[in-house]
Amino acid sequence: MDNLDAVLMRLAHAPVPESLDGIEARVLARISAPPVARVGMGFGAMTIAAALVMGIFGAGVPAKEASAASLLFPLGPVSPLAPSTLLIGTP
Repeated sequence: MDNLDAVLMRLAHAPVPESLDGIEARVLARISAPPVARVGMGFGAMTIAAALVMGIFGAGVPAKEASAASLLFPLGPVSPLAPSTLLIGTP
């Protein structure tokens, strides 16, 4: 393996590739250019319509009846989630 300093010195003295000539100007021109809209109004309107349909359908058709969850207290005296219960089997 070559010495790192020697490799970096060769790289510093190497000629600049033609493709990199003027790259700063091209990059700054692309940054300063105003953004171009690439999607038409039809796509936006279709997206809004789909969102409205999904919202109306989701609000009108519930997935299932809501019910209260079971009472689990992980830090209570007799809890199925206590570490002693999980490791040994019973408190």
